[in-house]
Amino acid sequence: MSTSTLARPATGRAGTVPGLGPLVVVLAGTFVTFLDFFIVNVALPSIHADLHADSVAMSLVVAGYGVTFAAGMITGGRLGDLHGRRRMFTIGLALFTVTSALCGAAPSATALVVARALQGAAGAMLTPQVLAILGTTYEGPRRDRAFAAYGFAMGIAGVLGQLLGGALIQADLAGLGWRAIFLINVPVGLVALAFVRRVVPESRGPAARLDVVGTLLAAVAIAALVVPLVQGRERGWPVWSWLMLASAPVLGGVFVGHQAARARRGLAALVDLTLFRSRSFAVGSLAGMAFGLVPSAFFFVLALYLQQGRGYSALFSGVVFAAVGAGYFAALLLAAALAARLGHQVLALGAVLAAAGALTLAWQAHASSAWALVPGLVLVGFGIGAVLVPLSSTVLAGVDARLAGAAAGVLSTAQQVGGAVGVAVIGVAFFAAGTVVHGFVVSLCVVAGLTVVTAVLAQLLRRAR
Repeated sequence: MSTSTLARPATGRAGTVPGLGPLVVVLAGTFVTFLDFFIVNVALPSIHADLHADSVAMSLVVAGYGVTFAAGMITGGRLGDLHGRRRMFTIGLALFTVTSALCGAAPSATALVVARALQGAAGAMLTPQVLAILGTTYEGPRRDRAFAAYGFAMGIAGVLGQLLGGALIQADLAGLGWRAIFLINVPVGLVALAFVRRVVPESRGPAARLDVVGTLLAAVAIAALVVPLVQGRERGWPVWSWLMLASAPVLGGVFVGHQAARARRGLAALVDLTLFRSRSFAVGSLAGMAFGLVPSAFFFVLALYLQQGRGYSALFSGVVFAAVGAGYFAALLLAAALAARLGHQVLALGAVLAAAGALTLAWQAHASSAWALVPGLVLVGFGIGAVLVPLSSTVLAGVDARLAGAAAGVLSTAQQVGGAVGVAVIGVAFFAAGTVVHGFVVSLCVVAGLTVVTAVLAQLLRRAR
């Protein structure tokens, strides 16, 4: 396929630019993969009671998914470039559907941990294809709207995951209990698979062999960073956790050197380092990683605060989470107008509003009524949406279509690694504070501080553009 063909949006059978079909199908995959990152939090007490899982196993149910998801993202994007993005999306969605069924049928805590790790790997295969498919299928304002819809699907899966999970557990459909939060992915996946070949056009990058050594180096480097962060606190920060953390930057440097050496020899690299010659992509990816710390950390401590600190049921906690979703939806409706008026400063505005919402929640943490939490939750949701909705479009807008999969993989990896680091950092602050409510207040102050990094990077991004 020629460069000129790749630079244009993919066309349908009649030679016209596809309508909403590709967007709806690929966003179904986006929704379920990000939903499963968050929905499991509300089910942890039920899983603990049913499978008699200890604290380490419960931690791995959450962390196993995140580790394999983050570690496989760059490779997943590159596989899409080489072998076809629609093909890899289809394979990834099929595997995600199967592994979701395995999670729902897990007979023991160990089986659930293994199934969750496999589910994360499947998600890493399909997720980078989504941005690449949207970037090569649509152009102009349609492309911006498609990227905004991606941000909305990703965010709404996070903010409504608790509500949906709580409702499913409360309903106890067919006596399934917590298993329904995984099994619900099966019909969604099957319907999407039935339409993907009909409506999603195929696209790929230049033909080349996969960089196997680079793939292993990237996975090991990311795992060396993420695994000790998510498991170190749970196990009392043993020596191996510090050794892994120390090795992570070394492995990262080896990976970069390996990629540069392949480029000098004219061989295809897993990550084309020329992507980072664009300051907008480099700074934007860093901003994605920095803000990735915020939503995951916030949802983590909010779920613990509502159920363990306030004693709310899973369903009522999910209803409270809906206030975050309301703010996020408002940001979706206003994001285009705000971006047109403020440009890249909309990212700074979103970061500041998220910080304001976090501090408002900290002020109301001891309030007797759940209604007192609503203003802060709406502010946080709006701030998160104001950053995430335009972020993908901003970072990937100038990327060559031939490198769309690799670029999307890098950006998605940056956000997932940021999320893992955020949960680890906030987890330390939360559990060191003593009581749940006090830990919630301390954690919110840390979250507010983390948003400052995004606001600063937004200024650099504006200069780069």
